[in-house]
Formats: sequence, structure tokens, C-alpha cells
Amino acid sequence: MKNEFDWRQSLINPVLDKEFRLRMRTVRSSLSLLFYLLAIGLLAMGFIYLNTNGVRGGAMGFRPQESRDLFYFLAVAQLVLIAFMTPGLTAGVISGEREKQTLNILLTTQQSSTTIILSKLVSSLSFMLLVIIATLPVYSIVFLFGGISPKQLSLVFLFYIFSMFVLGAFGVLFSTVFKRTMIAVVVTYGFTLAVFGGTGLLFLFLRGVFRQFYQGGTPNPYSWIGYVLGLNPVAALLSIFEPSLNREAFGSNMTPSGTPSTPPIELWQEFVAVYAVLAVGALLLSIRYIRPRLKRRR
Repeated sequence: MKNEFDWRQSLINPVLDKEFRLRMRTVRSSLSLLFYLLAIGLLAMGFIYLNTNGVRGGAMGFRPQESRDLFYFLAVAQLVLIAFMTPGLTAGVISGEREKQTLNILLTTQQSSTTIILSKLVSSLSFMLLVIIATLPVYSIVFLFGGISPKQLSLVFLFYIFSMFVLGAFGVLFSTVFKRTMIAVVVTYGFTLAVFGGTGLLFLFLRGVFRQFYQGGTPNPYSWIGYVLGLNPVAALLSIFEPSLNREAFGSNMTPSGTPSTPPIELWQEFVAVYAVLAVGALLLSIRYIRPRLKRRR
């Protein structure tokens, strides 16, 4: 019996075990999962209704191209829902312990700062992972009409997991830096809004300015602006399936042979590279600042 549970004791520490029990066995978790699935299901059914007989005024088939559009719609909608839920799950993991006056007790245990931070992050993201896996039956609607391969669906779910990791890492960081949960939540949502909305608006603004400035000038005056759009999660997600978006973002032109020029980097590749470094840096800062430090004497 002892050897049978050695693997469990090595993978699940007391902090992670406690978080799993508190987060997964509550009525609020079940209700959150229920309402999330209802929202995704209603969005899918509404899209199908509007593209068949809801607006066109007659029973019509659902073509593969429309099935692909449904897949894009669900992918973006779920990414937005993930961005809405993840900060709420991670922005109070450390500040909540501090407000309940249990953080000092947690820090006196044999668990290291790295173990505490990673356990809090994993336990918070595990619920979001459960929610994402639960939406697989909704995506099966797309396979009924064709237009999407299982490989593309797998890439989307891997992108979801990475986005959760990035937002969760910054949520834990702000929860560690700020003592009040409310402030940490507001700052985390502000960061999420800047990533999703600010980067897209900045790209549109810069592209509009350079178009006005270079009217009739050089053929490719704003290629570097594509790097701004690469920081946007929605654009990075769509660029996985639409290579033309990469060329449009960087303003790629036609080569002398008549073929479109190759962009310097794909948007999703830039997104993964940049935010992977930032997320790891956020976790390292969280590990550094979770424990109180004595001020140096002058």
C-alpha cells in the first residue's frame, strides 16, 4: 500500500491537495461549469439558427464553409470566456490567504515558495481545464457538418491551455504583489483587457496613421506594425488557420515572380515566444515576493 501511493505523494503536495478539495467540491464550481456550458451551447445553436433558416427565411443546409465559420466563432468566443474567468480564479490565490491571515501559517510549513506558487496556479487552472474539456461535445457539432479536422481542434485547445497559463501567471503575480484581493482582481482584468483589446486597437491606429502618411509612397511602409498584432491572442489564434492574416498584418506584397512575400514570423509564433517569457518571469517574481523580506538598515 505504501508503494502504491508514493507517486501520488510525490506529485500532489499538501497545498495542491487542499486546493483541489476546496475548489472542486463546491456547489459554486458545479454551477459555474453548468452556466459556462449553457453559454457555449447557446452561442453554437444561435449561430446555426441564424445561418440556416433564422434569417434567410427558409430551411437551408449548413455548408462546410459555414461549419468552419462556426468553429472560428466558437474558438474566439471560448477564448474570450477564458479571459473573463481565469483572472477571477487566480487573482486572489495569495492575497486571499493574506486577508484570511493564513499566509504566514502556510509559509511556516515545509513547502517552498516555488511549491506554493505552482500549486496555487495549477489548482486554479485545473478547473478551467475541466471546463474546456467539458466543451468538447459542443465542438462535435462542427464535425457533423465537416470543414474542420481533429488536428485543428487539438491546436485550438493547446492554445487555450497556453493562454490560461499566461493569464494565470500574471494573476498570481498581482495577487502576490497587492495585499488586497479587490485591487489584484482589478489590475489582472486591466492587464487582460490591455492584452485583448489594447494591442488590437494599437495595431489599427498605427496602421491607419502609416497609411495616411505613406499614401503613394513605399510599397511596404508598415511591416513592423505586424509585431504589435502578434501580441493579440485573438489574432494569434486565427493566424493558426488563416495564413493570409500573417501577410495582411505585416503588409506583405507580391514578389517579382507573382507570389505573396513571406512574413518575417507568424503571429501565433510571436505570441507564444513573447508571452512564454513574460509568464515565466511573472512566476519567478511571484516566488521571490511571496515571502516578507526584512528592510535593510541604512
